[in-house]
Amino acid sequence: MIIFVNPNFSLSPLSLTRSPSKTADKIDSSIISSIISMTHKPRRRCDYYDLHKELIPYVEAWTWQKAIVKERKPLIEKQEDFSDTLIILQHQPVYTLGTGSSEEYLNFDVKNAPFDLYRTERGGEVTYHGPGQLVMYPIINLRYHKMDLHWYLRALEEVVIRVLSATFSIDASRVDGLTGVWVGDQKLAAIGIKVSQWITFHGLALNVTTDIAPFHRIVPCGIRDSKVGSIKRLLRENLSLDGHRAANNDHTDDSKLIDIAYKSLIREFCDVFQIDLQPKFASFDVFHGS
Repeated sequence: MIIFVNPNFSLSPLSLTRSPSKTADKIDSSIISSIISMTHKPRRRCDYYDLHKELIPYVEAWTWQKAIVKERKPLIEKQEDFSDTLIILQHQPVYTLGTGSSEEYLNFDVKNAPFDLYRTERGGEVTYHGPGQLVMYPIINLRYHKMDLHWYLRALEEVVIRVLSATFSIDASRVDGLTGVWVGDQKLAAIGIKVSQWITFHGLALNVTTDIAPFHRIVPCGIRDSKVGSIKRLLRENLSLDGHRAANNDHTDDSKLIDIAYKSLIREFCDVFQIDLQPKFASFDVFHGS
């Protein structure tokens, strides 16, 4: 068990600490979508690292993100920041805390944690990452998109909402006052970000075939009395009355389901943020900043 504390980072504006009401107002996704569409500009280039089939240790991906941000900052001053970056991967089992997270949301002794535990500079409370969960780390310069953190959070949510609707026929939504994507009372996607000089890092995690059990050891995102769901579990719940899967929900193999969700995430991300992906190769050395 390891805890990293970095006092040099400022607090992120996100904090998910209250319980969602069963009658909480849902934000109209069509309105958000139209707002996002109005902000579209000519497509920006985005370097893309596809590791969606890999289990990357959290600390290595975290170090990698910070190295990219560090390299980008001098380019901003010279107006030479010509491309964004997107990393998509899975993590080995890990718990992470936001910069201001409370340990009261951990249902275990931090000295005897079931998995590695890291305190990071992102916003939000505690969450779990593990196999079967697709994690997207957009490192983008909001100067070339929209310099508005609320817009950025809603745009990340929009990516997931479109994926669930277009690819899996799952009706997802936002909950007023909270960050993330919900299907009924189940949270399928968690979002926690850090923005430094308008460059974003950290990002979103979508539960595809994720084992939900590790979430029982924490209060996910600091939201009590709420459930965590996954695409796989929802598809199982949507069985037809005669016991057969609906034709458009026939995703029985975990690896196939991950691939389908991954392709949809990439497609919707490019559409929402109006970017063109430039595939890049990531060798093991890149995780160590070399």
